[in-house]
Amino acid sequence: MTARVGIDPDLARAAIEECYDAGWSDGLPLVPASRELVDRFLAVAGRDPDEVIGHLPQVDRSVTVELAAINAAMAGCLPEYFPVVLAAWEALMLERGAVGGGWQSTSGPAPIILVNGPIRGELGFNSTGGAFGPGFRANATVARAIGLIVRNAFGIHPHELEQATQGLPGRWSICVAENEEESPWPPLAAELGVPGDAVTATLLRTCEYVDNRHTSDPEQLLGDFADTIGRSGAWIFKHAMVGVILCPEHASRLAAGGYDRRAVAEWLAERSGRSTAQLAAAGKDRADENGVRSPGSADPPESFQRTLPPLGPENILIAVAGSRTAGISMVVRFFANWSGTSVPIRRGPDTRTTTAEPEGSGR
Repeated sequence: MTARVGIDPDLARAAIEECYDAGWSDGLPLVPASRELVDRFLAVAGRDPDEVIGHLPQVDRSVTVELAAINAAMAGCLPEYFPVVLAAWEALMLERGAVGGGWQSTSGPAPIILVNGPIRGELGFNSTGGAFGPGFRANATVARAIGLIVRNAFGIHPHELEQATQGLPGRWSICVAENEEESPWPPLAAELGVPGDAVTATLLRTCEYVDNRHTSDPEQLLGDFADTIGRSGAWIFKHAMVGVILCPEHASRLAAGGYDRRAVAEWLAERSGRSTAQLAAAGKDRADENGVRSPGSADPPESFQRTLPPLGPENILIAVAGSRTAGISMVVRFFANWSGTSVPIRRGPDTRTTTAEPEGSGR
C-alpha cells in the first residue's frame, strides 16, 4: 500500500517514533496529538480543560480534561468519541478498586466499559458479533484511551508502579456496547436510573465464556453460569463479585422463562459456589477475619459456601451483547465491588462528527 498524495509517511513515522522515545506508548503506535487536534476534542466535550477529573492519592497525581483529551487523541479516538471517554473515566473513578490501588495490582485488572444509548449507532460502536473482540474503531480506541490516561497522567508503567504478575489479555481493549435492540430487558444504564447515552464501568480480574447451546431449559442454562461463577481460581476472599454479559440467545431464553435481571441475579447468588470439601482441595476453604481465603475450615465438608455475598446492586452486573450466531456468553469477574452506577455521556455544543463506522459494519 502507498500513502495518499500529500501525506509524507516518513514524517508520520518520525512523529510516531518520537512518541515511543518519550515513553508515552502502550507498545502500539500513537497518533501524534497536535494542538489543533486536542482543541477539537475539547470543543466536543465543552468542559474546562483544567477541570480535575481524577486523583490517585498514592502517587499524588491528577488527571485533567485536557490530559484526557491528549491521551484520547493519541489512542486514535475521533474527537466525537471524547465525551464517551470522559464518561467511562468518571464511571471508573466511582469504583473503589480503581482509586484504591487497582491500576498497580498484582492481578493486573482490566476496565470493562459498557455503552448504552443512541450514541452507540451514531459513533459506530459494535454491540453485536464479536462484541469483546477487535475490528471497530470506537470500541478499541475508547478503551485504549483509558489505558493511556492511566499510563501517562497517573504514571502507572509496567515494571515500575504497575505490579501485575501476568496481567489480563486485552487489558486496555474491553469496551462493549449493549445490544439494546435484541435485549429482552431495558438498557442496563436505564435500569440503573440513567436513561439514554450512558456508560457503566468497573475493573475485572478475568473473563470466562459459557458455551451453552444444547438446552432450552432456563434453569439448566443458569446452572451452567452458576458452575462457572463457582470456580475457585479467582476466588481469593470470602466472597467474589461477578457480572454476566449475555448473548441475545441466552437473554431471550431466560426472559421467556420468566426471568428479569433481578431474578437472574437472585438465582445465581443463591446457587453459585462450592462445597467446603471442594474448596479444601484448592486450599481455599476458610475465610479468616480479614476475609482472605486459606486452608483449615471447621465447617462440614458437605457444607455449601456461596461465591457471591448477600445480593446487592454492586454484586452482579447483567448486560446483553453479541449476536445470535451461537449460545455463547461471558462471565466477568470483578476486581472489587462494582458501584452499581452508570454515568451519563455529556456532550458540548460542538458535536460535529467525522467518519464513523456504522454499527455492524465490517470496516
